[in-house]
Amino acid sequence: MPNLFDPLTLRGLTLKNRIGVSPMCQYSANDGIANDWHLAHLGSFAMGGAGLVFAEASGVEARGRISPGCLGLYDDMHIAPLKRITDFIHSHGAAAGIQLAHAGRKASSGLPWNGGGSLTPEQGGWPVVGPTDTPFSPQSLVPHALTADEIADLVQAFAAAAKRALAAGMDVVEIHAAHGYLLHSFLSPLSNTRTDDYGGSFAGRTRFLIEVVDAVRAAWPDDRPLFVRLSATDWVDGGWTGEDSVELARILAQHGVDLVDCSSGGVIPGVQIPTAPGYQVHLAEAVKQHAGIRSAAVGMITTPEQADAIIAEGRADLTLLARAVLRDPHWALHAAQALGHKAAPPKQYLRAYA
Repeated sequence: MPNLFDPLTLRGLTLKNRIGVSPMCQYSANDGIANDWHLAHLGSFAMGGAGLVFAEASGVEARGRISPGCLGLYDDMHIAPLKRITDFIHSHGAAAGIQLAHAGRKASSGLPWNGGGSLTPEQGGWPVVGPTDTPFSPQSLVPHALTADEIADLVQAFAAAAKRALAAGMDVVEIHAAHGYLLHSFLSPLSNTRTDDYGGSFAGRTRFLIEVVDAVRAAWPDDRPLFVRLSATDWVDGGWTGEDSVELARILAQHGVDLVDCSSGGVIPGVQIPTAPGYQVHLAEAVKQHAGIRSAAVGMITTPEQADAIIAEGRADLTLLARAVLRDPHWALHAAQALGHKAAPPKQYLRAYA
């Protein structure tokens, strides 16, 4: 079996190792535009040895941003600042990715260090949308229920964002269909009670995502991989399940998706999730073993030995780290040392690894 420092080839892209940096919102953009914070933040992970560095969830339209501080890919003005970052990531031997997202009924939120919560128009917020007019929580904004024509427009917004990601030099795009955001809210029966072609049955609830996948795959070059992030379970009776995720993953593979990134939860508030080290790995393992598609594991993966075991035991093809690399941007270099592999830091840092 491969280990953490073996390469991974996906279409025409070969990652130098199985360590990826998960998309993490920074709430630091203006009008969706990346800036020096994003360069330093994302660039540090490439310098630190990760094989794949994802930029955060980026709105495919302005109202699809989680907060006013989130990145966007809804305008050509977003391309050049991101290209500056991908060029730097590439210069350190890492691949660059970005997550195409729409926050749906969880959009128009305040910055977390300002208390979060829904923003009214008077506070700089905007109207939100969802599968129905049911809000995420009693304190959340009431969403507009998308019509079939509006859904079709959003499908094209995802495709347009993928073209901008290509112009910005991205190697991978990931469609965000997790954490209660728009596409996940269509998947889950807890949030999607529609009775038209986009609701009801499994086929109806997955229709929007599959249409987005087809549009993005058509806009994205054949030699570049396409990922989808799923909340692989809602952790609630009557919600989306691991079995649903395996079934959907089989379909996604047939529509040109190369890897399913397996997270969980987020579609309704107040759910008790049994968090523990590697608590979502079994979801990635089920997708990998039963859906005929590669998978990524994410969630409380913190030690080199833990990450290496996930790959070596065939439970996932890629590990995606978040808080661990915020604490240590050079996590991959330190993992190489811990596991007996040669670390390859930037030449400016060689003296620290002698």
